[in-house]
Amino acid sequence: MTASHTATGDTNLKRTPEELIGLLSSLRNNVSRVFLGKPEVVRLALVALLADGHLLLEDVPGVGKTLLAKAIAKSLGCTFHRIQATPDLLPGDLIGTNVYNQTTSTFTFMPGPLFANIVLADEINRATPRTQSALLEAMSEKQVTVDRDTFPLGPPFLVLATQNPYEFEGTYPLPESQLDRFMLRLKVGYPDRKAERDILLQHRGGEPVDELKAVLNPNDVVALQRYSRESIVSVPVAEYLLDVVDATREHPDIKLGASTRAALAYYRACQALARIDGRDHVRPEDVKELAVPVLAHRLMTKAWDQGGRDDAAPILQDILTKTKVRI
Repeated sequence: MTASHTATGDTNLKRTPEELIGLLSSLRNNVSRVFLGKPEVVRLALVALLADGHLLLEDVPGVGKTLLAKAIAKSLGCTFHRIQATPDLLPGDLIGTNVYNQTTSTFTFMPGPLFANIVLADEINRATPRTQSALLEAMSEKQVTVDRDTFPLGPPFLVLATQNPYEFEGTYPLPESQLDRFMLRLKVGYPDRKAERDILLQHRGGEPVDELKAVLNPNDVVALQRYSRESIVSVPVAEYLLDVVDATREHPDIKLGASTRAALAYYRACQALARIDGRDHVRPEDVKELAVPVLAHRLMTKAWDQGGRDDAAPILQDILTKTKVRI
C-alpha cells in the first residue's frame, strides 16, 4: 500500500483539539446526509472507528446496513474494498495468494481485498466458517500471514461487516472467536415514517451515497483515534466498568462471560463515546449505554446448550440495574 493510502509518521498526525472536533463533526454530518433517520446508529458506528475497533451491523435485509458501511467508508479518504460473502468464497479470495511466474521461476504475492484501510464484508454470515476464520488474524493483529510471510495492514484498518439474522436461509453462525473480534454489534432497525419518506425523495435522482465525498484522510483517522485514547477514565468509573464485566461472569443465566479482550474493548469504546459527545472524560452513563452494543454478542447464554443463540441484552439490562455506580 502506498503512503497516500496509509497513515504516515507522527509529524503528519498533529492536530489541535479544535481541528479534531471539527473533523469529527464533518464526518458525522457527512454520513448522516445519506443515512437518514438513525442519528444514534451513526453515533455508535463512529465509536468503533475512533476506538480502532471493528463493527458488525446486524438486521433484516433492506434496512440500510450496507448503506451505512459504504457511507462511512466513502467519507474517509482511505483505500476501500468490498467483499460480497457467499458460500463458495475461499480464504485465499480474502487474503490473496502466491502466484508462480514461469518467466522468473519465482512466486509473486497477489494481495486480496483485505489489503485496504476500510473493508466491507457484506453478509459475512453467508460465508462458511472456514472463510470467516481467515479474518481472525487480520482483525485481531492487523496483519496477514501467507506461507511464511507476514504483511501488515493499515493504519487505519477497519472491518465493517453486515449480517442477516441467523434464521435466514443460507447463513452460517459466526464463531464465538469471530464475534469477539467485533468491538460493537449494532442493530439498525426500520426508519420512522418521516425518515422513510425522506429516503424515497432522496433516491429519486439516483443513489446518494455514490456522490458522497471524503472529508477525512488516513492521518486524520489515526489522529482521532489517538485523541480518543486521551479521554480520562477515573478510577470509580473504571471500577464500575469492571463490576459490569465481572457480573457477566457470575450471572446464573450466562455460560461464558465477557473476556479480558471484551473489557478492553468496552473501555476504549467508552473513551471514544466521550469524545464523540464532546467530553474529555468518561461518565458512568457511557458505561451503561455501551454495555449491550459491546458485550451482548460476546456472551454465551445458557440457551446455547439447547442450540439457541438468545440475545443477551435483557440479561445485561438486569446486570446494569443491579450494579451500583461507584462514587
